[in-house]
Amino acid sequence: MKNILLLTDFSDTSKNAIRYALQFFEDELCTFHVLYVQDSTSYTTDDIVANSSSSLYNSIIGKHQKKLIKYVATLEAEFDNENFNFKTIVDFDSLIEATNQAIKSKKIELVVMGTNGATGAKEIVFGSNTINVIRNIKCKTLIVPGKFEFSPPKTMLLPLDPFDALDGKAMRGFSKFVETHHLMSHVLRINPGTEKQNVEPEDKHDLNYRLKNKNYVYHLIDDVSFETAVDTYIQTHNINIMSLFVQKETLLERLFIGSSTTKINKKARVPLLVLHS
Repeated sequence: MKNILLLTDFSDTSKNAIRYALQFFEDELCTFHVLYVQDSTSYTTDDIVANSSSSLYNSIIGKHQKKLIKYVATLEAEFDNENFNFKTIVDFDSLIEATNQAIKSKKIELVVMGTNGATGAKEIVFGSNTINVIRNIKCKTLIVPGKFEFSPPKTMLLPLDPFDALDGKAMRGFSKFVETHHLMSHVLRINPGTEKQNVEPEDKHDLNYRLKNKNYVYHLIDDVSFETAVDTYIQTHNINIMSLFVQKETLLERLFIGSSTTKINKKARVPLLVLHS
């Protein structure tokens, strides 16, 4: 049975991501741990002093627990699925600490959260919570754009930059995911530079070894920026979901400090599966 952590703040964006996850995993045995975090930094010492110790729990945690239980009850009614089991968690902490604690104590395999994405011509960047989760939580994470409507996925895009390897933890996670869900893989090796690289034979050797079903297409793209190649490919092919590898040793440079991947994240045209090397 899968243990999946669903993050909610009761917003439409988080609710949409949760609905996506429940539809995506409808045929699998899953325990969904629905987590609401009341950020402890939003309360001052005066707030705590003003409440007795006996009423502090009820004032801070109790009302959110009731709201979460009511929300989960609506999910159970809407998704009447014998494969599903729901549990609620309310924590008074930072989002990252609460999420990491839940991952450890509940043996979480996947975190699901929503984020704002591209709406028309206007790009809305990932919120700070999303960026912090990608940066600080070393668990497979599925990020769903706020208004993305579920349809059964058939194709998954894996864009690779020159530093991404196909023989590590992230690739193993990717191959397991696409094979479990019977997805066709579209693999793009993107070299933004003008110097051509002879990586196709090695890449295909690794893909043939890692992807047991051999159900993939491969493209080597030179002299095109990472974000342009990915954005164009998504718009010209029927891509339902995308995955990105996050390399720990270059995380800040590649993902958060004006990198190509940051620009990809900002657009969030399709759900994004983040895998850590």
